[in-house]
Amino acid sequence: MPVITRRVDSVEADYRCYFCFARTFERLMEKHTLTAAEKKELAAEMFSHFHNGASGFSVPALSRELYRLFREKSGVVDPYERIKYESNDRLLREYGSFREKIGHSDDPFETALRLAIAGNIIDYGVSDQYDLEGTITRVLESPFAINHAEQLKQRVADAKTILYLGDNAGEIVFDKLFIETFHHPNVWYAVRGAPVINDATLRDAAQVKMEEVARVIDNGSDAPSTLPEKCSHAFQQLYNEADLVISKGQGNLEGLIDASRDDIYFLLMVKCDVIADRLGVPKGSFVCASHKLKNEQAG
Repeated sequence: MPVITRRVDSVEADYRCYFCFARTFERLMEKHTLTAAEKKELAAEMFSHFHNGASGFSVPALSRELYRLFREKSGVVDPYERIKYESNDRLLREYGSFREKIGHSDDPFETALRLAIAGNIIDYGVSDQYDLEGTITRVLESPFAINHAEQLKQRVADAKTILYLGDNAGEIVFDKLFIETFHHPNVWYAVRGAPVINDATLRDAAQVKMEEVARVIDNGSDAPSTLPEKCSHAFQQLYNEADLVISKGQGNLEGLIDASRDDIYFLLMVKCDVIADRLGVPKGSFVCASHKLKNEQAG
């Protein structure tokens, strides 16, 4: 079975991350009415952050600072508000057909899990373009690069409290389907505490009616990740007390991969070379990885 081949003690900004940030901010600035002078000023401050954080600056922390900078300079509180609404709406219209696909499958848990991971392709922090249908087809037919799905299924059955960390809007519709499929009585679904990129917030959770399958909480943070020490006291308490954490997406992985606790499962599509290298898997591959098993196998 493919495994994570090297231990990651911290996720710091790789030089390749800077180019990705620059492309993302270029697209973001082009979407909004900024003068040439404002764009130049914003770009200068962005690269100043790169320079000042070149040593020991984590990707989630840098991203948090850059999006906060954009909000301050542009006056746009939620630059992806319309896109997030449309992403949720599009997937909600297909909810019934996806539920039917899950119900008719030989293993509803794994099918719902695979669809949840396929939804991770909806990430405007990486690209404005994505092929959801193609990704769904591929995730349903391809082996996982790291596959701890059976262990996760057992952990879900044994857990008293599950904390499910959401990632992007649109994607959360698949999260709802997955949670609905495994029928656990005590699931908490966490979203971001403030708008950042197209990450899900309380507004998105309400739009998809996530409260039908889980209790919803925001983490009190505006980072596109889960950095427990930066989150609200209420979230920290829940994070510490939950006996199983399901973490969706690269952003959450970057924030938690060096967490001291073992009972985390990372579900994601590997969308960049940096994460691919750190996990020891191909870019574009699908991952369901136990943090505990990862540490045991890497040690």
